[in-house]
Amino acid sequence: MKPRKTIRLKLRHSTLVLGPRTLLMGVLNITPDSFSDGGKFLDPRHALEQALAMQRDGADLVDIGAESTRPGSAGISAEEELCRLLPVLRALCPLLKIPISVDTRKSAVAEAALAEGAQLINDISGLRHDPHLAKVAAQHSAPLILMHLRGEPATMQKGPFAKHVVKDVVGGLRKSLAIAAQAGVPRSQIILDPGIGFGKTHAQNYKLLQNLPKLAKLGYPLLVGTSRKGFLGATLARDSQSAPPEERIWGTAATVTAAILGGAHIVRIHDVAEMAQVARVADLILLPKPSPR
Repeated sequence: MKPRKTIRLKLRHSTLVLGPRTLLMGVLNITPDSFSDGGKFLDPRHALEQALAMQRDGADLVDIGAESTRPGSAGISAEEELCRLLPVLRALCPLLKIPISVDTRKSAVAEAALAEGAQLINDISGLRHDPHLAKVAAQHSAPLILMHLRGEPATMQKGPFAKHVVKDVVGGLRKSLAIAAQAGVPRSQIILDPGIGFGKTHAQNYKLLQNLPKLAKLGYPLLVGTSRKGFLGATLARDSQSAPPEERIWGTAATVTAAILGGAHIVRIHDVAEMAQVARVADLILLPKPSPR
C-alpha cells in the first residue's frame, strides 16, 4: 500500500485537497427510477433535507444526478434533466457549505448547473456521450470526473464484456483523457473513475478493486463508487434472491475499505455516516497520521 499523492483541485472559490484523507462524496439522486433511492428526493425540499443531512454526517461533496443511469435505464432529454435539477440547485447552493458535483452526460446541463453554482462535473460516459462537455468544463475551470463506461446504460449489463477488464478500462480512460486534453481541460483538474458496475461482470468489478494501484499509475486521483451496487446484491444473495439495496451496507463497507487501501482519493456513497467511520479506520491503515475528519 502506497500513500496517496496530495492533489489540489481548484474550485470556484476554494481548493479541494485530495490525499491526506479520503473524501466522501454523498449521492443525491433526484430521479424517479434510480436503483437504490429512486423517487425519494424528487421534491426539492426533500433533496435539500437529504443534502444537509449528508453534510452533517461528514460528506465532503454532494453529487447530484437528475438522470438515472442504472442498468436498463433509458435516457432523458436535457430539458427534462434541467427541470429536475435546477430547482434543487437553487435551493441547495445558498445553504450547503460543501461543493456540489453534478452527475450529467450533457454539455447543456453542465453549462446550466455550473452557472447556478455547481463546482464539479461528473460524466459517467467519459465524454463519449457529448464530447463538448469537456469544453464547458474548461471554460468554467471546473474539475471534471471521467468515468469508464462500456456500452450504454440501457444495455451495458447484457454484454459483450471485455476479455481483459483492467486493460479495457485503462484504454477507455486514455481515450477520455485525450478528448479532455484537446478541449483544454488542465490535467490537474481531472479525476478518474473505473466505473464499477458499468458494463462489467460481477467478477470484473472485484478485479478492478484488486487492481486500483494499476489505475493509479495513470497519474490522476481516483474516485470509486461501489455503494449498494448490483454486484454486492448478487454476492449477498439469499435463496437465489439478490440482496436489496438497503441490505448491502456491510458489503459496501468492505469495498470502500478495499478502494481506500487501493489508492482511491474519493469514495462515492449513499450511507455517509456509516462510511465516514469506515473511511476513518481505513485511512489509519493506509496513513499513520491522516488529516482529521
